[in-house]
Amino acid sequence: MGKHLPAPSALGPEVRLDTPLRVDGDEQKPPLLLRVTAVACFVFPSNLVLEPLGAAGYVAHILALLVFALWVTSVMLGLHKTIDREHPGRFALAALFAVSCASYAAMYVGISGSTTDATRASADRWMLLMVASSGLVLVTTETTRTVDAAMMLVRALLRGAVFCSMVAAIQFTTHVDPMAWFQGVLPGFKDNGGNQPFQERGSFLRVAGSTFHPIELGVIASMLLPLSLWRALYDKSGRAWMHWTGTGFIVFAIAATISRSAVLGVLTVALVFLPFLPSRSRQWTVLGFAGAATVLFLAVPGFVATLFGSVTAGTADPSITARLEDYPRVEAMVSARPWLGIGPGAYLTRNAIEVLDNQYLKTIVELGVPGFLALLLYMVVPGIAAWLAAFNAKEERLKTLAAAVAAACLVAAPASAAFDSLGFPVLALVYPICVGLSGTVWLLVAGERRALGPTTKEQGASLAESERLP
Repeated sequence: MGKHLPAPSALGPEVRLDTPLRVDGDEQKPPLLLRVTAVACFVFPSNLVLEPLGAAGYVAHILALLVFALWVTSVMLGLHKTIDREHPGRFALAALFAVSCASYAAMYVGISGSTTDATRASADRWMLLMVASSGLVLVTTETTRTVDAAMMLVRALLRGAVFCSMVAAIQFTTHVDPMAWFQGVLPGFKDNGGNQPFQERGSFLRVAGSTFHPIELGVIASMLLPLSLWRALYDKSGRAWMHWTGTGFIVFAIAATISRSAVLGVLTVALVFLPFLPSRSRQWTVLGFAGAATVLFLAVPGFVATLFGSVTAGTADPSITARLEDYPRVEAMVSARPWLGIGPGAYLTRNAIEVLDNQYLKTIVELGVPGFLALLLYMVVPGIAAWLAAFNAKEERLKTLAAAVAAACLVAAPASAAFDSLGFPVLALVYPICVGLSGTVWLLVAGERRALGPTTKEQGASLAESERLP
């Protein structure tokens, strides 16, 4: 009898989970559309939008929606199976999506109070973001089925991140924004505003690269730093010095944001990722960070002092004081509508004082207590899942990849308490790709454990049990 062949998939060939490290050439590549979207998150300015689509019409968001459409089409035509690709991050996203739908419906039927054209448009944008995020999470996990495929996707993501970091380096050293040159390059797109490429801090101009804001750049660069280190250690394609140079640009971007959130992100990376590195690589990484700090101290007078001052300012910093003053106001709004909130994306401000620089506070106002819990799951569960995968992985590349993904995801969790992270377009699309990679490593480690069979301890217990049987 002939072997039963699986149906072809628009997302790529099905691969058994018990062969996690197999490589079958080009067939193992994640979809080109997914890789292009990863690069587009950084290369195309998010403030340039197609006018008919409004704020949701920036290039990377449109491509992410097409990724979701590709997934839906493949599943509906029976070309792709999705049910056997379940992982913790997927359930966390499903919880946030479900609560968002409930709050969205309540808003439109009038349960959440009066609405305006602006709040309804903002709610529509939030739901489109949920759709785009779902596409990125699902397609990343379901098509990135080997460590080599993960390397291909990480390469694409890092190409965009290095481009963004090089833009940040130009901004920091010349005080010129190269992204402004894109204004006349994309026909049909208009400047929707909202981006802040420069912001003063002390005697320095903190920069945003190709993102919306310096804080966003600092958090994203911190998220992608462990993936860049993993790529530099294990990528056999290209030249090693170029991989390490790219990592250096990302480190410089972290410093150039002069951001407390970025420093917190680097500490998170150190705690989560470094313990899983081989000892020699860990030693060189620590020495590299110490060398980078020394170079910044010597080359840019006052830079380290300014960064240290911003981290240790405490309540003397007006931005921290303003954040603390948000809590009584949020408590009053949540008390009024605790279960479904005022509607997804419906919290719009009239002045800077009312801005909620905290994604958790913004979500509990808009989606209620269930939305807050769902967001917490979305921000924490994928990172913990990847961290557990790192503990259980045996093969070195897979173990360090899982640790890098865990660090990337967990950077976003505390950072979201410092700014409304999902309101920033680059981070809002890069994070779902990291969640998708969390699913990838979770499934790869599960496949590795099945392929290796029971452990010696389990075999001994089974033998002892069989000896007791008559």
